[in-house]
Amino acid sequence: MIKTLGVLTSGGDAPGMNAAIRAVTRSALEKGYEVYGIKNGFQGLVYGDFIKFDRNSVSGILNRGGTFLGSARLPDFKKEELQNIAIAQMKKVNMDALVVIGGDGTYRGGYDLAKKGIKVVGIPATIDNDVVGTEYSIGFYTAWNTIVEAVDKLRDTSASHHRCSVVEVMGNRCGDLALYSGVCVGAEVIIVPEDDFREEEVLAKICHLDQVKKGKHAIVVATEKLVDVNKLAKKISEVSTYTGRATILGHIQRGGSPVPNDRLLATLMGDKAVELLSNGISGHCVGIVNDEIVSTDIIEAIDKGKEKKSDLMKIFTRLA
Repeated sequence: MIKTLGVLTSGGDAPGMNAAIRAVTRSALEKGYEVYGIKNGFQGLVYGDFIKFDRNSVSGILNRGGTFLGSARLPDFKKEELQNIAIAQMKKVNMDALVVIGGDGTYRGGYDLAKKGIKVVGIPATIDNDVVGTEYSIGFYTAWNTIVEAVDKLRDTSASHHRCSVVEVMGNRCGDLALYSGVCVGAEVIIVPEDDFREEEVLAKICHLDQVKKGKHAIVVATEKLVDVNKLAKKISEVSTYTGRATILGHIQRGGSPVPNDRLLATLMGDKAVELLSNGISGHCVGIVNDEIVSTDIIEAIDKGKEKKSDLMKIFTRLA
């Protein structure tokens, strides 16, 4: 029987994390549990940096971006000595259950605690959408929307100057942000880690478009870490009549008020996490699959690779 539940956010911040904290807190309080917010992720767990929550503690945060609990990366949490310190800190306030909100690194920390007997459930929150066990992670919708708005504005100026805008977006090892936003802005080329990148093929396509779309513009959307967008833009200028221009959107993609989809997803996932724990289920992570909130064994989510969005890429290839 759970008496006290803790909630933390870890890894990169994502819009909607606050909505998830709010849902976890209020669902847990409704069941009669005491709730503690843990500041700065697993670091706060090790230092015992806890805040006791009531309903008002999470008022007014539903629409706020980022995470008001703060987030910090702690690679050394994989060391057993730090895990034992964290568990000792939890015992000081009788904390016997934990909800961890973040990506696969967060899941690994939660899994290590679950192996030591702590009741743990994970909630996926990362703009990269690279977490297994869910079709969408909290924050993805908002980042996707931010990218589309930014590229739409770039298109206006590109069209005025016969430019090819090469836009780098986040995603880490997952091309979902580039793929989804590229489709929505009508990009001519999308570069993602799931497909082999061949610079000569990209340049050949841009040259072909240059001949077919005389006087017009082009958009290339690329996932980070795959190509130097500044060099690619320069080569486009050299081989075509386009003026290549590179834009790196950077951390602006992480910020901003979460869109309604992220607020709703975070709320549903937060409530589900508490439900799982109250039913005695631990070592799981929450997800959404076919519009249904589900749970998966956390080790499966860590070990399996994210499935490719092959159907969407095929549609893009036909329509680009």
